Amino acid sequence: MQYPTPHVPHVPAWRMASIIAIAALLASCARPPGPPMPPANAPGQAQPAPGARPGDAAALPPVKFQSKSRWVPVAWAELPGFEDDALFEAWNAWIKSCERPGPAFASLCAEVRRLSISTGQEQRDWMLSRLQPYRVESLQGTAEGLLTSYYEPVLKASRQPGAGYDVPLYRAPTTLGNRKPWFSRQEIDLLPEARAALKGREIAWVGNAVEVMSLHIQGSGRLNIIEADGSQRMVRVAYAGTNEQPFRSVTQWLFDQGEGKMAAPWVESTKAWAFKNPQRVQQMLWSNPRYTFFQEQPLTELDSAFGPKGAQGVPLTPGRSIAVDPGSIPYGTPVWMASRGGAANLQKLVLAQDTGSAIVGAVRADYFAGTGIDAGLLASRVNQPLRLWALWPK
Repeated sequence: MQYPTPHVPHVPAWRMASIIAIAALLASCARPPGPPMPPANAPGQAQPAPGARPGDAAALPPVKFQSKSRWVPVAWAELPGFEDDALFEAWNAWIKSCERPGPAFASLCAEVRRLSISTGQEQRDWMLSRLQPYRVESLQGTAEGLLTSYYEPVLKASRQPGAGYDVPLYRAPTTLGNRKPWFSRQEIDLLPEARAALKGREIAWVGNAVEVMSLHIQGSGRLNIIEADGSQRMVRVAYAGTNEQPFRSVTQWLFDQGEGKMAAPWVESTKAWAFKNPQRVQQMLWSNPRYTFFQEQPLTELDSAFGPKGAQGVPLTPGRSIAVDPGSIPYGTPVWMASRGGAANLQKLVLAQDTGSAIVGAVRADYFAGTGIDAGLLASRVNQPLRLWALWPK
């Protein structure tokens, strides 16, 4: 995902929250029939179901309000799949959040760390005793939204241009803050003033412009880079800012041009289109004015197990970190996520650790799928209904 812009993604067309709800409803009609999503209880009512947990029948706290959402207190029994999740997989993400905890969670972090070596049942019992689940809804009361996904691509690159590596990745120019918005993608390619501002700011060169566009959209990635002496190593390029131009989907542009919908994964299908239409590639790229700048970061063995840092300022955990609208869910909040669709059936604990320019609305999340080809394939396919429960200290 572009951070904080991404991805969006990888990246679906942007929607207002109400449009998201409609889209999610349509998606639910198209997917194969499955078990219904759990019913929404009325605010303030605990409605124990079979398998209700201790304390589920107790009086619930009041509804909480965020700037873009309302949180309705519910019984733990409402959370689908809570008994089945491998919580230890999420605990590393929670410990990462405790590196920069919000005020509400700071006092719990010592307990979270101690529980890292506990059994799943001990972790689950602790959550029941210390946290209260709240169903996240829009301010108008809509409880269903949209889940998309993003990932960290891995690209081949070279420190020097040539030999097929001719598309640069840039550090942010020193003049980036002098004008808003900065030059568009087309202006960066054509205007002498823009090109002069970026001269000497190259991090590396990549061989394919569509892959670079994907990296711009995701917001970060890894480079398998050939150094000037011929040696190879893996580095990370992290988000360092954008030109603040509007984002436009290149796949939407292709659709509008009568080229049809790009099949998932869109990078590969778009590369195939570009190979057949070399005279139109530049036009396609220029259809998206937004341009992303990067900063190079070392990649240790420990770093490689995690993704890039998200908006919370902590490394993302594959399969356990989500990007959210911070006006709906504060960074560092543990969240129960339920989403069923053609790409994945997800009922699991995740941590709100990132955001993106496309991640707008109360019930909206971008699921960090991980790094590399398989993660990219999953991310390109996820576009499905979503429900969220924020887990807040009692």
